[in-house]
Amino acid sequence: MLLRMSDRTGNRGSTPLHSVSVAGAVVREDGRVLAIRRADKGTWEPPGGVLEVTEAVEDGVRREVFEETGIKVGVERLTGVYKNVSRGIVALVFRCRPESGSERLSEESTAVAWLTPAEVSDRMAEVYAVRVLDALREGAAPAARSHDGRQLLDRRS
Repeated sequence: MLLRMSDRTGNRGSTPLHSVSVAGAVVREDGRVLAIRRADKGTWEPPGGVLEVTEAVEDGVRREVFEETGIKVGVERLTGVYKNVSRGIVALVFRCRPESGSERLSEESTAVAWLTPAEVSDRMAEVYAVRVLDALREGAAPAARSHDGRQLLDRRS
């Protein structure tokens, strides 16, 4: 359910609030990318979650990746903005590099793995795989994409 706020005219319920999430596309020197299998859905995804209200964006990325995987990361750059139009969630994805720590499970992850780009495409749903693959594109501007929770709504490469 989306929360709603009033607009400038005082009309309550007209403008939906969006949830903001952050995720880290953590890339090792060998090109493998950190992924988790989510405990709640059993799906493979890059580690991430909801950004806390008072939290800086990059701090949220570092926190979420560490909480879900045990890996501490350095945040390098924004690689994409992804909107789930059916749920009102805007996800900010950042390319990161591993700095320390070792893989571990959490309440949110039942598996943690370093995947090749081909494994990302095979294991992750399209809406998550594209986030990782966009992060692997060197020198590219951040992507801006929309999806319905299952499929991309735009098909650019």
